[in-house]
Amino acid sequence: MALLKADHRQVEDWFEQFEKARNDDRKLELATKICKALTVHTRIEEEIFYPAFLEATDDKDLHHEAEIEHDGAKNLIKQIEASSPDDEYYDSKVKVLSEMIKHHVKEEEQPGGMFAEARDSDMDLEAIGEQMKNRKLELQGEDDSDGEMSPGARRKGANSQVGRMARSG
Repeated sequence: MALLKADHRQVEDWFEQFEKARNDDRKLELATKICKALTVHTRIEEEIFYPAFLEATDDKDLHHEAEIEHDGAKNLIKQIEASSPDDEYYDSKVKVLSEMIKHHVKEEEQPGGMFAEARDSDMDLEAIGEQMKNRKLELQGEDDSDGEMSPGARRKGANSQVGRMARSG
């Protein structure tokens, strides 16, 4: 989970820089970094962490809420990526995405949240962390502008080698 938390801190920093930016080129640069980082982050959570979490904890409420939050963020990311700083709603879209992500991070990291529940479960967090790191590097090497998974693809992840390894770990 250290990888996920590090991603959270990095994106928080970029959101703060975006709020202070006065130059459209800088805003575009930061928004692009934010969107790419969040696209990779949501993919590794949905492909690896969430299926393992659900299998180990059977906490459907936390799992489903996290996936729905991801869906909302991914929708806004697509809007931001299809836009530019000269769009009168651009800054507002990035601001709302920032607020959505802050809420999502709080839900994951708070006492009793998803990360705490994962630590208290039988999840092999070391193995899952290694798999997430490898998948993140793989995704960063791709120029995957779509980055979206269907709910069916997410469920399939629970039956993947990663999901099986998490359950056996």
